[in-house]
Amino acid sequence: MQRGARGADLLLTALAPAVWGSTYIVTTEMLAGWHPLVVALLRALPAGLLLTLLVRQLPQGIWWGRSALLGALNFSVFWALLFVSAYRLPGGVAATVGAIQPLIVVLLSRAVLGTPIRALAVLAALGGIAGVAMLVLAPGAALDPLGVAAGLGGAVSMAFGTVLTRSWQPPVPALTFTAWQLAAGGLLLLPVVLWLQPPLPAPSALNLLGLAWLGLVGAALTYILWFRGIARLGPTAAAPLALLSPVAAVLLGWWGLGETLTPVQLAGMLVVIGSIVASQLAQGGRSASRRSAG
Repeated sequence: MQRGARGADLLLTALAPAVWGSTYIVTTEMLAGWHPLVVALLRALPAGLLLTLLVRQLPQGIWWGRSALLGALNFSVFWALLFVSAYRLPGGVAATVGAIQPLIVVLLSRAVLGTPIRALAVLAALGGIAGVAMLVLAPGAALDPLGVAAGLGGAVSMAFGTVLTRSWQPPVPALTFTAWQLAAGGLLLLPVVLWLQPPLPAPSALNLLGLAWLGLVGAALTYILWFRGIARLGPTAAAPLALLSPVAAVLLGWWGLGETLTPVQLAGMLVVIGSIVASQLAQGGRSASRRSAG
């Protein structure tokens, strides 16, 4: 892949987690009081069904099972565990635990795809965890074992989904692949929500606007970009970009909610960005090795 094309792919893929960073401010300001699993369901299912109607193509053969599994890993299981983690842990702890995902992707890519483990990629992943901790972790934050386990489980689920999304590439565009996964993820969440029967407030215009943002932009559009990026860049290059989500969340909180930015948080942002750059340099070295070998 040429450098200019790779740079464009990186920017488009990075747009997805940057938009995901708006999830916190949208849910707290526009969907206050809504149950997280209801929000997750309404974020995934309508967007998935809408995209499926748009592409007018259903999975064939083995892709029914694969789409269901990827929908569970990338949406149903990930969002459910994220919900448990967010409820049982302070937000900063949950985000820091979730930041381990790029490191898990490095290890899974070796096992599933045969991608070599590079020291720079591992150091970059560890640096990303440290940067997110500096950015969002409050001093003396409490650790709940179940919450930590849920956070780790969510990171593992998304990591498996990221790696398998690259390993399983159907002969369809990213838009169609995204439609299948979102619809499957939403359908798998539906019985859980029906079983728990959480309260469903009468939606206001502000609520509907927030749900439209999360579903159409925060799910449909961004996951098209995300899955496209995984296919073109590889999971070990795409996964570190997810660390931009807490960076965007903190910046939006500062800009939109008047929250303060401390020097430690600013340093954490620099560490996160540095870890992302280092991870891309590690991937660039691997690409150069492939070119010289060819």
